[in-house]
Amino acid sequence: MAPRFCFEDFEPGSTMSYGDVRVSKEDIVAFAARYDPQPFHLDPEAARKSFVGELIASGWHTCALQMRMVADAFILDASSMGSPGIDEVRWMLPVRPGDRLRARHTVLEARRSGSRPEMGLVRFRFETLNQNDEVVLEQTNWIMFALRERYREAGQGTRPPLGAAPHVAEADPPPVPLPFFEDLEIGSSDELGAYLFTAENIIDFASAFDPQLFHVDPDAAARSHFGALCASGWHTAAIWMKQMVGHRNRCRAEAERLGAPGAELGPSPGFRDLKWRKPVYVGDKIRYASRVVEKRELRSRAGWGLVHRHNTGMNQHGEIVLEFRSAVFHQRRPA
Repeated sequence: MAPRFCFEDFEPGSTMSYGDVRVSKEDIVAFAARYDPQPFHLDPEAARKSFVGELIASGWHTCALQMRMVADAFILDASSMGSPGIDEVRWMLPVRPGDRLRARHTVLEARRSGSRPEMGLVRFRFETLNQNDEVVLEQTNWIMFALRERYREAGQGTRPPLGAAPHVAEADPPPVPLPFFEDLEIGSSDELGAYLFTAENIIDFASAFDPQLFHVDPDAAARSHFGALCASGWHTAAIWMKQMVGHRNRCRAEAERLGAPGAELGPSPGFRDLKWRKPVYVGDKIRYASRVVEKRELRSRAGWGLVHRHNTGMNQHGEIVLEFRSAVFHQRRPA
């Protein structure tokens, strides 16, 4: 049975609104505990003393909720072949306990693939709004769809064969106190640690936020163009955040052990140029890293600077599966 939405159905300029999700305090804390355990996402009292001043949802949680609304509205009944990445995400306003969210999109562009005649690409602007009609998240990205006339040709993929995996060091470098903004060197990098993707954790995340068949059903995934069950791109990105926070916490603990001051980090205003380079399959072990590429002083936020990083995830075969550029508020050295 052909899906309701194929490439031909997405006309540039067309719009669609959907969704109604209430975000509870329990939802915010549960997601953050698993993927973004920063104090301002976990503990109201700690949040009041932090950069943001109140308990708010992780930006990755907002992205995941938007993905679920998009999936329920049309992706699950579409010839979706996944997304190559995200042009830009901007977290415009915080999401607080009790907020009700809905989504809308505008089709910006649609074009047929030059190299794959069975497929077209559609560029969307997605927005998530709260109960006050304020945009809390704005996202621009491409999604791949099979053409209705070539729908049957788009499936029946096979997982590409892989050669022997090169040796990858398992030990992470010892943590050191996080440098303050002034001492942070352009080009410095951090190894954040590795994460093993299993069928259970792939299906668990996708069932909640991105229940496309190639993420939740091994048999259907084997018949898809991916050839096997693979992780949602939002899952691989959320695990980057989990590993980043774990790295920060190890650095903070080392600073306390040494009695040495270490910098604190605030929230992120967004990210851009996210690319899902390769699928992440069951059994893949992804090692995450982050490199400083730019830093900028802020006149509007005394005591803080803005640091831009290039972030990657690499599988056991030495292949980049995820990369993007992020920004985060970084504490300056106290006077």
